[in-house]
Parts: sequence; structure tokens; C-alpha cells
Amino acid sequence: MPEDDQQSSRGAAVPFADLEFYKSLGMKSGLEIHRQLDTERKLFCKCPAVRTYSDHFDAELLRHMRPTLSELGEYDPTALMEFKTKKEIIYRLARDTVCTYEMDDAPPFGLNRDALDRALVLGVMLNLSLVDELHIARKQYLDGSIPTGFQRTTIVGVDGFLMCRGRRIGVRQLGLEEDACREVSDKGHLRTYMTDRLSIPLIEVVTEADMRTPAEVAFVAGVIQRLCHLSGVVRTGLGKVRQDVNVSIAGGSRVEIKGVPRIRQIPALVHWEALRQRALLEVRDLCKARGLDAGAFAEDLDVTEHARRFSHPLFAGISRGGKAHAVVLRNAAGILAYPTGPRRTFGHEVSDRLRVVACVDRMPNLAHSDDPDCFGLSGLFEAVRRQTGATCGDAVVVTAGPGRDMPTAVGEIRLRLCEALSGVPRETRKALPGGATCFERLLPGPDRMYPDTDLPPIVLGQADFERARGRAPGALWDKEAGYAAAGLSVEQTERLMTTDRFRLFDAAAPRVRLRASVLAYLLLDWLTALSRAGIDTRPADADLLARLFGGEDAGTMRQRDAAAALSAALGHVPGWVGKAGGKGQAQGQGQAGTGSGTGAGARVTSGVDPVEVRT
Repeated sequence: MPEDDQQSSRGAAVPFADLEFYKSLGMKSGLEIHRQLDTERKLFCKCPAVRTYSDHFDAELLRHMRPTLSELGEYDPTALMEFKTKKEIIYRLARDTVCTYEMDDAPPFGLNRDALDRALVLGVMLNLSLVDELHIARKQYLDGSIPTGFQRTTIVGVDGFLMCRGRRIGVRQLGLEEDACREVSDKGHLRTYMTDRLSIPLIEVVTEADMRTPAEVAFVAGVIQRLCHLSGVVRTGLGKVRQDVNVSIAGGSRVEIKGVPRIRQIPALVHWEALRQRALLEVRDLCKARGLDAGAFAEDLDVTEHARRFSHPLFAGISRGGKAHAVVLRNAAGILAYPTGPRRTFGHEVSDRLRVVACVDRMPNLAHSDDPDCFGLSGLFEAVRRQTGATCGDAVVVTAGPGRDMPTAVGEIRLRLCEALSGVPRETRKALPGGATCFERLLPGPDRMYPDTDLPPIVLGQADFERARGRAPGALWDKEAGYAAAGLSVEQTERLMTTDRFRLFDAAAPRVRLRASVLAYLLLDWLTALSRAGIDTRPADADLLARLFGGEDAGTMRQRDAAAALSAALGHVPGWVGKAGGKGQAQGQGQAGTGSGTGAGARVTSGVDPVEVRT
């Protein structure tokens, strides 16, 4: 395992696949994979589902979000948290990609049946029990990512499974929902979105928490990625897929790491989240040992005049009318300095809350007496201790920012310290470089879901299910086993699936005599190299490959010679010279060569050189 695939705990190297170590933590993890479906229209209107995002807009719309009660008269805690931020939401609208439905000024136009049919195909491939009556629900989103304040969603299937390295991984459900807006900026109390991605049909694959190590989480994510590519019903490429990872340990809580952009980031993120939860449980035990309760964090005072005497970035806004407040943490010295992750302490947990909830996002947004980098503020901390009768065993936290945000900021400091008394709060967190995460919002609960009264139930019959089964390809594990039997490496198999080159490979393999590994090299490596050199590789279809490599002599052809022949066929002529029994120079520009016509020593001299690659 590469060095960057290992991290340390208490100074000892812990590979991300060390099952015994993660068992000792009681770690469990699951996935929520979101993929856009490859449809022409959006999910609940007739607007085009754009394939290329743009920053062009024709108008802007301002909105404020407010929470609503659930059917049982409850507020979702995430909605209440978002309401505390007092955000103004700006939507940038392009007339060609948005309509009145998406602004909640018109009812939905009915579910896109093409999107539903595509979702059913994935339901079959995930071995789900498909539902025969779909009910549309509304899911509250008060972060502003959806202008209506809610997302329309439905469940397509439940209780499925995947086979991963001989293990059965449960798939809890497959959802069909509308995508959200693209965030442009989020500064202070103003958040801006582009609406071109809004309402594009999206599937959500939710697994059970069956993964036992961070490496296994990444592997299962890769399996789902390849299965989605195999289905042929999803979009591929940057911005078309998002991965959420759920992590918990024994005694901890479910924490969701939101929007992980790349699968290779998953192991480090899961590893460090498990250790962060262990650290928070240790903080809880430390607080209990000291007898702390909510009353230990009750004292705060305005220290604006004191802060004016100190030259520190935290107080840069005081000269423009800002305020500074201090909170005394009785008998809590050292807790804010407790390490929770790579270059992270418990003080960062508090800082995150101020940034997100109080919108005090000018960094640094707090200073505390446990931080050795704040030694220059020791005079301020001592002044607070004298004024409140605190001792050196008490910690002091100081925050500063706009005056209107200080009550919320002080409240969030107290709230996060009170949560520390219970252990690990249920949160949604955002990935940071290096494997750490930061707070994004509280984890939503069931109170944010309620039935949609604008859309009737959709009844599905056997014809719908049979059509889906007819469109579904064979099992992914059978296909990958076939590639392995043909001589492909695991890496080649995964790359064929994730780059969608497997379709060309499957079409060409029965018609060529090349070894399977050589054909995979041409499609995965050589065509990519030629394309990067500016050569048009679109003519390289199954027919061309059959003409080039359908002869008996192709069975013993080396990668170098096959690459040279393919280059010549694509018109890459300059520098081609036949050697060692070759048949001379390639003919004119764009003229196809043959498998035996380039010679064993043929090479290109214009910056792209065929090489032997061991597989």
C-alpha cells in the first residue's frame, strides 16, 4: 500500500484496510451515491437538462428561507439551524434553462417517464425490490440550494444488494429526485447560486452501513461507479456525480461527509472521521471527569474596548463598528486544544460553527487561551479572568465580528461546548485536503419529509418491470470475471468501465486477433495519448480495429507494433519509417494501414511514441 494510503494513530501506522484496528473502534460506514440520469429533459418540467454548465444568466432573484412544520407539527433541526444563519439567497437565472416551476410559481408538469425508466434499470441491476406505486415526497432544503425550499423525491426500490469481493453489501434503497443548484459563492449572509443544474433527474443509491474499513468503502464506491457506467443510463464526467459517506464508531453517531469529489479521497476521510469521533468521545469523558455541565459555559461579556488595545487579525473589524465578546469555560482549560484530526483541534469544531451558523466567516473568527499561537492575547485573557473571577484552570474564548452576529456567535460557542458533554453530534461535514473535515450543517432528520400534494401516485405494472429487465445488462461481477479470464488486469478492467471504453472493447474483441490486454492498452492508453497530441481519434471504431487487427498475424503482435499500426491508420504520418522487415513508409495522410504493414520497429517521431506497457 502506498505511503499516502496509510495514516497514523497514536504514532503507529494503520493501513486503511486493517480490519482488526477498525473493528476495535466499532467503525461502520455506508454510502449515498448521486448520479445524474442521461435524459434530455428535467424531472418535473419540459426544460432541457443541460450537459454543459455556464456562468451566463439573464436575471437574479432574491429569496429568504423559512422552516415549515412537518405533518406531526415538528421542525427539522437542520431547517432551524439554516434559519439562524439569516442568509439572503441570490439565484442567477438563464431563460433557456429555468422555468416558473423551478421558482415555485407553477405546479409540476408530471414526472419524466424516461428518467423513471432509467432509474428502474438501475433498480434491476442493484437487485432491488421495485415498488409498484411511487409516491412523491418533499424534502426540505433551507440552505437555498433549491429555490422552492424543498426537493421532490421518490423511492424506486428497496432491499437490494451488491457482491463485492465475495461479500454481500446491502443496498437500502434507490431514490429518484431532482438535482440542486450550483453554488457560486457563500460569504457572510449572502449565498449565490446558478440554476442551470437545477431539476436535472438524479438517482440516489443508499447502501447499508456494511463496510468495515475505509479501503472497503472506497472499493464499494468504485463498484457502484462501474455498475452505473455499465447501465448506460447515467451521465458521466465532472459535476455529474457526488458521493456522500456515512461514518460512525461504537459510542459515536452517524456523521455524513458530504460531496466527496473523488473515490480515492474516501479512505483517508473515513479513517480520520473515525479517529475524530474517538477523540470527541475522549473529550466527553474528560468533561465528565471534571464534572462539567451547561452551567460551566454560562458567562460571557463584551470585551470590545479591551480588544482595541491588541493588534490581532481577529479584531480587524472593530474599527469598522464590529464587536468582540468573550465566553468563560469554567474548569475547561486544555479542552479546546484537544487534537481531533490532521492539524485540527476541538477549537476548530467551535470555529466551524461560528463560520457556518453565525456567518462570522472572516478568519480567524475566534481566539482561545488554550492556543499557543494566541500568546500575544494573554493580557486580554487575563483581563477577562480578573473581571469574571476565573482562574488559570478556566479557558477563555474570544470571538469578534459584526455586532448583529455576536449573540448568535456566543450562543453557538455555548451550544458546541454543551454538545461536547454528550460526545459526537450528528452532523453533515465537508471534506478538506489531507483527510480532515469541517462542519457543514446538522444532520437532517425525518421531520423534513412530507407528502407532495401536487402530484398523484404513479402506478407501475409488470410491463414497466419487464422493460427495465430487458434494458439491464448482465451482472457487473460476471462481466468483470469475464475480463479477468480474458487476461485483463484489475486496473485495466476498472479503467475500461469507468472511462466507458468497455463498449468499444466489447464490440471489437470478437473481431480482432489481438491479445485482450493489448487491445485494452490501445483503447485506454494509446488513444488517450494520441488525443492529447491533437490527433482525431474518433475514427477508431470497431470496424477500423477489425480491419487493422483481424488477421492471423495480429495474434502475436506486440503493443508497440499495434500502437504504430493504429497511429498510421489515424493519419499520424510524419516520421513513420518501416524497419526490420517492415514494408516502407506509410502512405498518404488519413490512409489506413494494416497490422503487418508497419514493421516491427515502426515508431512516431512527433512527440507521441508507442511504448511497451506491462499489464
